Amino acid sequence: MPERITIAQAAQRLAIPEPTVRVWASRHHARKLLKLGKTAWYDWLDLATIARQLRRGEKVPPTAEERDLLRASLRPAA
Repeated sequence: MPERITIAQAAQRLAIPEPTVRVWASRHHARKLLKLGKTAWYDWLDLATIARQLRRGEKVPPTAEERDLLRASLRPAA
């Protein structure tokens, strides 16, 4: 089950301003898990993958599913 996180929580973990994380989530169509009122919860690993790609200057895969595949390819073999 994906870890749910708000933009504010993700910004704190990533040490990046909230507006920046919000723009990234919107621009890269981050996986939104739940929305109640004005508060939305996102998939933490999806947001972290977007941040990783941007920090490294690499292309962000266009869909959450492709970012899942990218993360799977980066995991060390068991």
